[in-house]
Formats: sequence, structure tokens, C-alpha cells
Amino acid sequence: MNIAPDIPSTITEPDRARAPHAVVIGAGVGGLSAAALLGRRGYRVTVFDPLDAPGGRAYAYRQDGFTFDAGPTIITAPWLFEKLWEDCGGRLEDDLDIRENNPFYKIRFSDGSVFTYSGDKAAMEAEIARFEPDDVAGYRTFMEESRQIYEYAFLELADKPFHSLAFTLSTFAQLVRLGGYRSVYSVVKKHFKSDKLRSVFSFHPLLIGGNPFTTTSFYCLIAHLESKHGVHYAMGGTNKLAHGIAGLVEKNNGTLRLNETVETILTDGKRATGVRLASGETVSADIVVSNCDSAMTYGKLLKDHPRKRWTDRKIKRGDFSMSLFVWYFGTDRRYDDVGHHTMLFGPRYKGLLEDIFIKKHLAEDFSLYLHRPSANDPSVAPEGCDAFYVLSPVPNLASGTDWATFAETYRKKIEAQLEETVLPELSKHVVSSRVLTPVDFRERLLSWQGAAFSFEPKLLQSSWFRPHNKSEELENLYLCGAGTHPGAGLPGVVCSAQIVADLVPDPASLVQSGQSAGEPQ
Repeated sequence: MNIAPDIPSTITEPDRARAPHAVVIGAGVGGLSAAALLGRRGYRVTVFDPLDAPGGRAYAYRQDGFTFDAGPTIITAPWLFEKLWEDCGGRLEDDLDIRENNPFYKIRFSDGSVFTYSGDKAAMEAEIARFEPDDVAGYRTFMEESRQIYEYAFLELADKPFHSLAFTLSTFAQLVRLGGYRSVYSVVKKHFKSDKLRSVFSFHPLLIGGNPFTTTSFYCLIAHLESKHGVHYAMGGTNKLAHGIAGLVEKNNGTLRLNETVETILTDGKRATGVRLASGETVSADIVVSNCDSAMTYGKLLKDHPRKRWTDRKIKRGDFSMSLFVWYFGTDRRYDDVGHHTMLFGPRYKGLLEDIFIKKHLAEDFSLYLHRPSANDPSVAPEGCDAFYVLSPVPNLASGTDWATFAETYRKKIEAQLEETVLPELSKHVVSSRVLTPVDFRERLLSWQGAAFSFEPKLLQSSWFRPHNKSEELENLYLCGAGTHPGAGLPGVVCSAQIVADLVPDPASLVQSGQSAGEPQ
């Protein structure tokens, strides 16, 4: 995998003042990574974001002495970030302290049984044998299949753009051989007899917005990715990672303009020429990179521009990921028997996922992910206290749920479930609280239908079928982030940024040809 080859600046210092201008829409991890790489290459970069701090989904809420990561909490490919820092002229270890979590997760079933998921092969086989001895052999064959998928779908293709149909067709035979037409669950089912173990080894697509019963089996690679590279955490929270990348942007002469909303991408014929802000200000650009949700990029920021592929009709017919209900809370006591990452599976698996993804129905039951960073990081909570967030996958806004009136009812249901299972007397000890609903994903994070991860990672919404990193609609427009190739998750959005950095024109050629847009307005 040739992730982000070195791209030293091709702009000399005398030319830097008139270097081509790149506008990046969105200060999420993907947008910040793209901005840092483009700045290192020689572009003048301006990043616009409506929030008051960088991070996007990796924002952080700080209240009552607690720090709550808003979204992603798991880093599965730290070497990608080490390479990003290296390519941008820095060293990751100078800015961040990233540590491995082991075990990775505790998975609690509705009957109270618990599976400890780790990177230790012998320990994993012992855990599997407790549930179904015959599945130890299946675990070995599954991990071998996961390795094969990882080595092609991730190492060979995650950093390659799929805007070329010819390139896509060249990969077709191998992708068919690897069984990408199958779902994650169907592959897992082939290897495991136990229903519980089938859940354990198929839930990972939910971490990137996919239904295990419909997500392409390429995402089985996550099992090998975790076992090979581990599950990590950035001390201080994932938002520290976002701030670190923002520092790389500024180190490479980029500018972050926060509390600024891009309203429209400006065009001239078939070219993107800049952006107009909600304030009315216009900013010219030689290239525009959108880290905004891809459906919002085409359906809102380019709503008045004629589109051939990503029309309103096509966007409306797309299958979007589920959304999330997240409760952030701090307690005035510690729960030291609860680990860093806990999955609490409800009584139903397939039925619940059908309610969420297909029926768009908010069910009475739920499954939960409980994050307790204070298990390993004392900086996120006052002494003697714990910081948590609990996440429940829910339908996106196509469900019609009135979250304004139902949010507190749903929060209380989750609180009661946690109190009955892993956090006794929780309601007596909550001293800080905040909720995030699908409405926040739409209004605060500008996500189509309030979907938490943009388009679902189905086969026909992946690679060439996903919105391309190099826009099909306009010259000089590029896309990075969860809604484009290779998809959601921290590794995916960083790879998308690196693809963009390789696709854009050489800034020196724009200066020499006199095509640079000049100083930003």
C-alpha cells in the first residue's frame, strides 16, 4: 500500500505569496488531512467550518470538568497518522500520545454472558471455545479470509481513486474472487455455528455505518486490521487528533476559518471557482475540496448547478446509513469494573438491524456501545469521576421520529438499561449530561437525512459507485471524507484525503501557466 507518497512543495518561497488557492469545506479529520497535505505541497489553503473548533464528527464537548469525544473513539491504523505527520513535515509523537487498548472490547449479551475481544490469538480461541468449541477452527479460517481481503481491498485499493471505469474493471476479477458480492454476515455465518459468535464477528460494519446483512464482505478486513495493528486511543480524546492535524494545516501556512458556513460552491461553466459563505462573502479558489457530506455537497452546495450523475433524484434514491443517538454523561463516582469499550447487545440482532436500516422504525429494544475513556485517561474527568458516552444506532430521519419530544424519553430508557446491567445506581450519580440526536447530525454536522456515515457501504455504493474523489460534475472539485471512496471511519477518511492530494494539479504548473486565481478575496 503506497499511502501518501512524499509530496514536497513544488512552490519556491518567492512564489508562495501567489501560490494557487485551495478552499477546503469542512474541518473534519478528512478535510484537515487534505488541507495539511495540500499546504505541504505548495497550495495556499483556507479551511471553512461552521463549528467553533476543528474536528467535525471528531469534535469534543467540554463541560463541568469533563471532556467528551463527540464521535469516533477508536483508532485502528495508527501508522496512517504517523505517515500523515511525516508527509506534512512533523512527527506524530511530538503532538500526540496514542496508546493501544487491550482487550479491544467487552461484548455483553442480553443474557449476561460476556465475550472478551482482544488481539491475543490464544486468548481469542479460548474465549471462542467457551461459547462453541467447534468454532475455534472456524475462527482460524475466518481470520485467514479476513487477511486475504485486507491485503487486496485495503492495502492495494484503499489509496487508489475509483473515478476511472477502466481501473475499476481491472480490479473486477480479483474483487469477485474475494466475494465482494456477499455480505459481511454471510461470510461470518459460513465460518461460525454459534449465533452469538456470528454477532461478535459481524458487528464491525456498524462502526462505519453499515448493516452487516447488506454491507459488502470487503469489510470483513476489519478483523485482520485490528488483530494486526491493534485498537488505539489518543490520550486526551480523538479530538486531540483533530487538533493535531489542524496544527499541521497551520504549520504548512494554511488558515482555519471557524464559525463560517459555506452556502454555495461557485462555478463558471464546468469549473468550480470558489465558494460563497452564508455571510455573503465570496472566496475564489483554484481548487475546491469538499469534506462536507457528499450528498449535501451535490444536493445543497451545488443545488442550482446542472448535474448529470448526482442529480436530486439519484441522491433521493440512495441508501443512507443509520443515524445515532448519543448520550454523553459524567458521574461523581468511578465504575472501575467497566472497561474502555463495551458493547451491550440487545435481545435481537437481525430483527433490530432490519428495523433500523430497512423499515426505518425506532424499535423498543436497542443495542448500545458504551465508551469509558476515563478507564485509561484521567485527563477527561475530574478526580474520582468517570466520563462516558453511550451510543445507540437508530434510523436516520427518514423514520419521521420527533426527536425534539422523544429524546429525553429515549435517554431515560438507555439510562435504565445501563443501570440494570453494568452501571448500578447510575441515575443517582450523573452530574453532567448532554444528548445528540439524528437532528443534530442534520443541523450541526450537515448530514443528509441525519445519516451519521453518509451512503451505506453496500457493494453498489462502494468504490466506483460512490461519489468520486475527483468530482464527476465539475473540474477543480474534489471530495474527501466519509461520503466518498474509500468510506467512513478514521482510516477511510485519511485515505480519501491522501487520494485527493495525489489527484490535484501540481501547484507549480498553475503558477507557471498564470492560471492561479490570485489572493483569496
